[in-house]
Parts: sequence; C-alpha cells; structure tokens
Amino acid sequence: MNIRIFFLAVSLLPCFVKAQMQQLNAAEIAQGLSGLSVKGSVLYIAAHPDDENTRLLAYLAKEANVKTAYLSLTRGDGGQNLIGNEQAELLGQIRTQELLAARKVDGARQFFTRANDFGFSKTSVETFNIWGKEQILADAVWVIRKFRPDVIITRFPEDSRAGHGHHAASAIIAREAFVAAADPKRYPEQLEKGVEAWQAKRILWNTYNFGGNNTTASDQLRIDVGGYNPFLGRNYGEIAAISRTNHKSQGFGSALQRGEAFEYFSHTAGEPAKSSLFDGVNIYVANAAITKLLADIQANYQLKQPAASLPALLKLKKIAAHEKDFNHQLLEELIMACAGLWVEAIVPESSYAVGDSIPVSINTIYRANFAQLKIVAQIGNQSLPMKDNKLSTAKYAIKAGQADITQPYYLKKEHPIGYYIIDKQEEVGYPENPNGLTAKVKFELNGETFSMSLPIFYKSTDPIKGEQYQPLVIAPKVTATLSDQAYLFINNQPRTIEVSLKSFTKNVAGEVVPVLPAGWKASPAKIAFNFSQKGDGQVAIFNILPDGNSASAKLSLDVNIGAEVAHKGLRTIRYDHIPNINLFPTATARLEVADLKIGGKRIAYLDGAGDLVANALQQVGYEVSHLNTSQILLNDLSAYDAIVTGVRFFNVNEEAKAIYQKLMDYVKNGGVLLEQYNVNNGLKSMNFGPYPFNLVNKRVTEEEAKVTFMKPEHAVLNYPNKITEKDFANWVQERGLYFAENIDPKYQTVLSMNDTGEAPNEGSLLIADYGKGKFVYTSLAFFRQLPAGVPGAYRLFANLLAKSL
Repeated sequence: MNIRIFFLAVSLLPCFVKAQMQQLNAAEIAQGLSGLSVKGSVLYIAAHPDDENTRLLAYLAKEANVKTAYLSLTRGDGGQNLIGNEQAELLGQIRTQELLAARKVDGARQFFTRANDFGFSKTSVETFNIWGKEQILADAVWVIRKFRPDVIITRFPEDSRAGHGHHAASAIIAREAFVAAADPKRYPEQLEKGVEAWQAKRILWNTYNFGGNNTTASDQLRIDVGGYNPFLGRNYGEIAAISRTNHKSQGFGSALQRGEAFEYFSHTAGEPAKSSLFDGVNIYVANAAITKLLADIQANYQLKQPAASLPALLKLKKIAAHEKDFNHQLLEELIMACAGLWVEAIVPESSYAVGDSIPVSINTIYRANFAQLKIVAQIGNQSLPMKDNKLSTAKYAIKAGQADITQPYYLKKEHPIGYYIIDKQEEVGYPENPNGLTAKVKFELNGETFSMSLPIFYKSTDPIKGEQYQPLVIAPKVTATLSDQAYLFINNQPRTIEVSLKSFTKNVAGEVVPVLPAGWKASPAKIAFNFSQKGDGQVAIFNILPDGNSASAKLSLDVNIGAEVAHKGLRTIRYDHIPNINLFPTATARLEVADLKIGGKRIAYLDGAGDLVANALQQVGYEVSHLNTSQILLNDLSAYDAIVTGVRFFNVNEEAKAIYQKLMDYVKNGGVLLEQYNVNNGLKSMNFGPYPFNLVNKRVTEEEAKVTFMKPEHAVLNYPNKITEKDFANWVQERGLYFAENIDPKYQTVLSMNDTGEAPNEGSLLIADYGKGKFVYTSLAFFRQLPAGVPGAYRLFANLLAKSL
C-alpha cells in the first residue's frame, strides 16, 4: 500500500480551527465506523449560546449518528459576564469560543446568523424591529439550504412562554425558514452561490420542564436520550454536562447526569412524527454494496490494529464517491485515523505583521505498524520520504497581506445595534472566519486523494500547562490602542488621553495623529515613533481640548507609516478554557462633555463578577482602591469616603456573609456603601443592607424608557449634581435589571420606570440612612452606562457616592 502526501502552498480556504489533525483512538474509530451507514441530519435552532440542549445534541450526534448542528441566531453579545469585564462584541467572542468548545464535546457543528444580542427583550416584535427580521430569516434559510437537515428542532415556543423576545423570535424564524428554504422564489440570489432549495421533513419544538415551566405533555413524542455509549464510556447526560460546562462566562458549570432521561417534542409543521424524529425519512445509506462493505468493515475491525481496515476503507471510498449524502468527511477522517496519521502547521512566533515573511513548519508522522503502508511527502518538487513512527518536517515561507489581518469577518465594519454587516453571502453562518491563512495538505493513498486545510498555529511549551497551541495572529505593523471606549470632559476642561503604541514588526517608524471634529484640538498634533524591535511599545499622551460648543464628538487615530495609513487598535482576551482571542478594532472613542461635580474622592471597590466601573470612576477623578474581603475585615474603612461592590458581588463572593457586619458598621459610622445589581438566584448571601428586600427577575429593557422622579427633593437627585430628565438620555441597552421587591419601608425609592405596557416599578434604586451614613442598592445598569461615557449616569452615580449635606 502506497501513500503520497503533497504539501501545497499556503492558501485561502475554509478553515475549521483545530490545533492539529484530530486524533481518534481505536474506540472512537469504532464509534465513527458505526455512523458511516447513516446519512440523516438534524438542525437545532435557538437564540443564544447556552440555549441549546446539549444532551439531545450528544444523543443525535453519537447515538443516532446523524449529522447534527446548532444554529444560534446570536453570539450572546448582550449577556452578562461572570468571568471578566468584557461586554458586547468582546463577550460575543468569548461565547463563540465556548460554543465551539461545547461542540467538540457533544459532536455537533455550530452555525450563527448576523443577529446581534442587543440585551434582554420582552417581545419578539421588539426583537424583529431591532434585528431586521427579513435578513435574519434569510440567514437561517441559507444555513438550512447549506446544511440540508431532514429534521429541524427548536428550543422555544413562539409565544410568551419562551421567556425572552429573542427566544420567541428564534422559534418564529425557524418555522418560517422551514417553509422559505424550500421555495426557490424566496431569496433566489442564494441559489446562485451553490445551494439548492431544501425541504426538511418536519419541524418540532423540543419542550421542557425546568425553571418552574413544564411544557411537556403525555401526548407528545417522547425519546429516551439517557443511554450509555460503551465506545465513549459515558451516558449522554454525562457528555451533555461536560459540553455545557464550557459556558463558563455564564456560570453554567453542570453536574454529570446518569441514567434514563426523556426529551419531549411537539409538532410545529411538516409531516407529524409518531414514533421517531425520523418517521418517513430514510436516514440510512441505500446503496447495497456500501451497506454490505460497511458491515464487513465493522465485523472485522481490530481494536489493536485499526490499520488492518485500510484496504476495505479505501475500497469504500471508491464505491461511495458519487453518493451525494454519504458522509465523505467522516470516512476520510477515519482512514487517516486508521493510518495513525498526524499533521500540524506551526510557526515559531505568536504574531506577524502584514508584509512579514512567515516561516511555516509542517510536521507529520504516521504510526500504522502496517508493513504495506508507504508514504511520501512532497512540497513543490521536493520529495520527503516518510517512515513508520518517524517524524518528518517540511519548511517554507509565506507572506501575509492586508486582507489577512486577524479580525472576525462580521466585525470588519461598524454595525447598528441589532445586526452585523456581512457583505459576502458565502461567509454567513460560520462561527469563525471561513477564509484564512491555511496550509493545504494533499494525501495520495493507493491512488485515492485526500485534501485538507490546516490552520496555522503558534506552538509553545508552558512549564505549568505543557504544550500549548494558539492561533496565528496577523497584525498591522503598528497598533494604536485607546485606554477607554469613551472619555468625559468635565465642565469643558481639557484632559489627557493615553494611546498605547505597539510594534508587530522590526524597524518601523511613523507618527500617530488624533483626528477630531472642527473646533476640538489635540496637543501635540502628532507624536512620532521609531521601533527597532518587534514588540517595542510607546505611550503617546495627547491633551485634548473641547471646542466649547459641542456636547459630544468622536475621536479616531491615524497611524502613518510612510504612505500607509492604518487605524487599528489591539484587544487581547485570554482565558484558559478558550484559545487566545486577538482583535484589531478601529481606534476610535466617544468624547462627552459633562457638567459633573463629585463629593468625596476616596473609593474602595470590591470586585464582583467583572465590570469596568472602577476604571470609569478613576477617569473622572476618583481615587479607587481595589480591596478583597480580607482587607475589608482587617483594615480601618473610615479612610474611604465610599465603598462600592461590583456587579454580582453577592453571587460570586463566598465571603459576602463574613463582611456584612463590617460593612454595616462602616455605614453606621458615617460611610457610604453602594451595592450594584445582583441576580436573584445563586446568591452567596441574602443580607444586602441594613433592612430587608428581595431581588426578582424584573427589568426595564427599553433604554429610553421614561424615568419618573418619585421624590424630586431627595438629596441623591440634587447633590452635588441637579438630576433632570436629560440625565437619562442616551443610555445604552437597558435601564436596569433584577429589581428589588418587598422593600422595607425604611428604604426610600426615588425613581420609577417601566417598559411599554407594564406597570411602573420603583425597585431600581433603594436608599436608606443608617446611623451616620448612607446605604444604596441600585439595579440601574451603571456597569454599561459608565464605560459607554453616558454623562447623566456619571452625574447620578456621583450623587449616590456623595455624603448627604
């Protein structure tokens, strides 16, 4: 048996990121062989990362052996973050990677639409108004036509039982896409891009019983998905929990479930199912020759010598070559796994700049212990003989262009609140960039050709973590990063702004230039840089002067290198459970002029789940010290004018109970304690303030909702800043969340607000005098408003921190 391998030039090909060629053990190969006779497929549709039913996905992918995928309409950008301070698109990046990690466990594929998670929505009507229903429907139709599912399953119903406008919208989109995908008159432009109209057999709603809502019924289709897979050594409930635990930013660590577990399904459209999801669908390969050969391969498979199946598997590849719905990708993966073949494409440094020469090494080995197997690797005209269990390496160089800069395809353009801008139809649906720098590898095995595209990685060895793979980063030559997304100019006074410059190449010189609207001025007008080494950096400090007339403006940065002009900053996200994420967003910031007075400067900040409020306070002149619970217990707190707890402090800090009395004593002795929002479930302590109240999942999601002043004369609305309706203008995403209820009358509630059609709610802001001090609990979304530079939010927050006159 002869195998030839050709390493072709690095090319732009669809890239499904794996650090290296997937290594299957002998049991996993046997699991894969059992799925080769199946051609059925299922598409599961919901709204967000973590909405998917991982137990059902694992069952479908690994027990039913059908091709399985999850279409999440959004990337979860508008949610909260329990592991850091990333919000919006940055959080969406984290949750995308968490979904991909989950899919590696449960075996499903992952798709998205262009919809942006703009935060909690109470109705599907509001959701569609912001998303633009037609374009999200078009994206769902595209995914259906491309994936060609036999069955579509939704997580949610179309009505209020869904509990979220996005949830209900996902069910509506799924039902309408089920119909539209089969109609060639709907979105006919898609048919010119290589897809065909597709009619799934049926669409069902996967009903549920959790969170106090039981939507299951005895007359619904019921399936036991709690079986045990001996190849994998786990129940599907165990696999599901491991998959779901990847949603770490949402705090979804899950206990492993064992034993029978039933899923229920309600008919939505298409042909009703009576006993199986696949009633009336032939999910098995019909070709008799293929079926017989597969049976022989499974019967003769040797766990200790998978390579012995290679002759039969190669024969199967020839026979099945023209079977349209056969799982050719799985077959090729199994052939390479039986050959013990492993390949990686790596570079010696983590990043390179546009125009750099990038040295790439391709390392490969086969470990078949099979005498008839011979492999030759060829790079261009150079042949590289390979021997069993001997590592072979090939080297060459590539050059990256401007289009290769590491940036998600859907973030390359500024976008409105409800959706991302995607110019190329072919990119729709992909979790990551479908086109990127890859090493195209061609295998020839006894006349049968195998092609694959390897993403290029930086490989290193960490003394603690061991061997590590991280995606190759292609960067601008120099980045200019602003420290904040928004800057406040207090009373029209000038202020300094820092710009962090970083070089991604050697010997580069130029200048960074602030670009401002007419009337605004920067001093100096530009700052030069001259970097000799890759990784060199510099902090450029500009003094920005408002024009005296404008309330707001936009700052952008030009990085001039000769005739080249760039505008990119740098943002890196690092967590152990996902690959490093490097983004190069446009270097811009919002500039806001505010009439702001502050009372008291020294603030102690107790970090919660993660937010940027402390940074925002420092920006406007507060002196902020981050304290942990031990420091609270041991230190004299009287030195601080106010203490602030970060978002979800009482959800994540195990010592919340232990410091309660010390905080109350601090207030009693004349201090100000301001607690930001917490979630009503998973609380480490129910003792928030000096008097009782409860938290509930009630919120005001309309960021422009009218705010009524219940006690206009109250100090927090008058000192040191006079609060008016204008201070609630231009808020972002929402007013507040997880409001208070059952509030002790000793608290004063000074604000009332509500979404359209709902009753007024006074639970967003609670204030109580306690001893000589002041206690404040607020569910207002300051953690979004302050980093976004909303002047009125700063003015109100300053009042809450100030000691009463």
